[in-house]
Amino acid sequence: MILAGDIGGTNTRLAYFDVEHESLGLVSAQTFPSQEFAGLEEILDEFRAADPQPVAAACFGVAGPVRHGRCVTSNLAWEVDARLLASQLTLETVHLVNDLEANACGIEGLAPEDCIVLSPGEVNTTGNAALISPGTGLGQAGLHRQRNRFHPFASEGGHADFAPRNEIEIALLRYLLSKFARVSYERVLSGPGLHNIYQFLRDTGHADEAPELRRELEDVDPAPIITTHGLSGEHAICVQALDIFVDVFGAEAGNLALKLMATGGLYIGGGIAPKIISKLQEPAFMAAFTDKGRLSPVLVATPVRVIMNDRTALYGAARLAASGASLL
Repeated sequence: MILAGDIGGTNTRLAYFDVEHESLGLVSAQTFPSQEFAGLEEILDEFRAADPQPVAAACFGVAGPVRHGRCVTSNLAWEVDARLLASQLTLETVHLVNDLEANACGIEGLAPEDCIVLSPGEVNTTGNAALISPGTGLGQAGLHRQRNRFHPFASEGGHADFAPRNEIEIALLRYLLSKFARVSYERVLSGPGLHNIYQFLRDTGHADEAPELRRELEDVDPAPIITTHGLSGEHAICVQALDIFVDVFGAEAGNLALKLMATGGLYIGGGIAPKIISKLQEPAFMAAFTDKGRLSPVLVATPVRVIMNDRTALYGAARLAASGASLL
C-alpha cells in the first residue's frame, strides 16, 4: 500500500493507493483543514486511526522549499521532517518533495477530461512544460522534457519580485510596499493576494466598499467572498479586484512559460483557478499571457490548460513513492 499526501496552507489531503499491473489505484482519501492541526504528524495519526493499512512506501508534497529532507512550510507554522515521518510510519525512508513537484508528477496521469483548454497552441513533442498554481500561496514548477518524458523539478518562483506593468499595478506595488518590506508575486497571486488587491482598491479610493460588503467580510476568509461577488458582478470593487488578479496572473504565467521555454504547455493548478474558470476563459488572461513583445509568437503557440482534478498532486506523490520503492 502506498501512502501519499498533498500538504497545503489550507488543506492537507492524504490517500492510500495500491499498485496493480504497473498502475495506481486510489483506495481511500481524506481531506483535513491544515490550520486546525499543529503538524502533519497529528493528521497522519487521525487518518491512520480511521483507516489502518500496512504502508510499503510514502511520499508527501509540501507547500514550501524542501532541503535535506526538511521543510518549514511557507504558509503554515509547521516543520515537516522526513526522518520523523519515517519513524512514525515505521519505514526506512519517506520521500518529501515540494507540493508543486508532486503536482507536476501527477500531470502525466491526467485524462483529457481532467483539464480545460484555454488555448490549444501548437503541438510540441520536444518542448518543456511549466506549472503555476495560485492558492493559499503561489506555487510554480518546471517539467524538463527528456527522451519523450517530463521530469518535474521544484521552484520557489512564486516568491520572485512582483513586477508591475501599468499604472494601476504600479500603484498597487506602492500600496503593498507600505504594508510589506518586500512584495513578491505571492502577495498578489494567492487567496490573501486577492484580498490585498481588494484592500488597495478600497484604501486608495479606486473603488468604494458597500457597508453590507464590509460586514460580510468581517471575521471570515475574504477571498471566496470577493471571488463570488467578482464573478457575479454584484459589487464593482470585487469585479475590479478579480480583473486585476486575472491580468497579473496571465502576465506571470507568461513570464514562467518564457523562463522555462515551456513550448510543451503551460499548466494551471491550485485551488483558485477551477473556481474562476469562467473568468480565465475570458480574453483578458490569454491577452496578458501572450503580451510579450517580440516573444509574443512563442506564447501564442504555447498550449495552456487548467487542471480541474484536485487530486493531481496526490497521484503525483503516490507515483514518486511507488517509483522510489521500485513498485512502478
